[in-house]
Amino acid sequence: MKFKKQLEGLQAYKPGRTMEEVKKAYGLSEVVKLASNENPYGSSPKIQQLLSEGGMDFALYPDGYAASLRESTAKHLGVKETQLIFGNGSDEIILLVTRALLSPSVNSIAASITFSQYEHNAKIEGAEWISVPLKEDGTHDLETMLAKVTNDTAVVWICNPNNPTGTLTPSKDIYSFLERVPSDVLIVLDEAYYEYVTVSDYENSIPWIEKFPNLLVLRTFSKAYGLAAFRVGYGVGSEEVIAQLEPTREPFNNTSISQQAALLALEDQTFIQQTVQQNTAGKSQYIEFCERHQLRYYPTQTNFILIDIEQDSDRAFEYLMSKGYIVRSGAALGIPGTLRITIGTKEQNDGVLHHLEELVTKEKV
Repeated sequence: MKFKKQLEGLQAYKPGRTMEEVKKAYGLSEVVKLASNENPYGSSPKIQQLLSEGGMDFALYPDGYAASLRESTAKHLGVKETQLIFGNGSDEIILLVTRALLSPSVNSIAASITFSQYEHNAKIEGAEWISVPLKEDGTHDLETMLAKVTNDTAVVWICNPNNPTGTLTPSKDIYSFLERVPSDVLIVLDEAYYEYVTVSDYENSIPWIEKFPNLLVLRTFSKAYGLAAFRVGYGVGSEEVIAQLEPTREPFNNTSISQQAALLALEDQTFIQQTVQQNTAGKSQYIEFCERHQLRYYPTQTNFILIDIEQDSDRAFEYLMSKGYIVRSGAALGIPGTLRITIGTKEQNDGVLHHLEELVTKEKV
């Protein structure tokens, strides 16, 4: 069969071990998952109310335009409804961008350690992939990225805060980059962890779109809103960019129930504020641990932290899993010797840090 040549060697995305798999493998009755940066506090109580009430006609297709969710999201962000595109998670928006703009005749640029789906989807479209190492502090090297831009560059990806480092590239640096990059290059600013950022000099990038119509901002309901199972993400851009992306979208890519869940979650900003406060407190537990054990960690503005544990990260990953805690080995993320740990509840953090301390202390003896 005539499959694309660029599919040779590509692997499907491999999610981490499920909780049930780990329970069965290690004979555990309870497992805590801190590997996928999900919200440990769940989602707004309004979501449970939605699920319990029911009343939805499952024989009908969902609203392909997501009109109600679109209207509320536009109002929340202060943009026009025609500046929004919704996806089956922001993952799908990434796929739509590559489908619309990338081909073997163009190139795409991103950091070398960042969200893997940019490169994966770009390669499926046959585009040349150009990667630029992060700076030592884990932020984007925008000057080098700008220097790599050519007449053949179609898309530049900036993940901010960056996954898997959790680091934040200063807003002023991104703004300066936008001022200098050619206007026919689409800049995708992936802000999946936007709600978790607490630094005072972080600017809301959406108003920049008016000056830079080649900017597309991605956000999601999967992280702080706690709706990962419902798969709703969205892009915000100029009307011109959105109009070009819309024909690449599947007609009914968000289910009826996912649209309603996202709408209710958006209305409950008190839940988001509480989530961020709890996450900030949990983050301090990991920072204190790292500083006490003199372990390098990346300053995070997300709901996860990447720690250099100074030992085999795959072995540490397996050990923690045997104790009932699923984290992410840095070896799978391109940063061996590190662990990426989702910031959980205080009790969850205490538990995983207790076992991590056993590992770190044993290694230093």
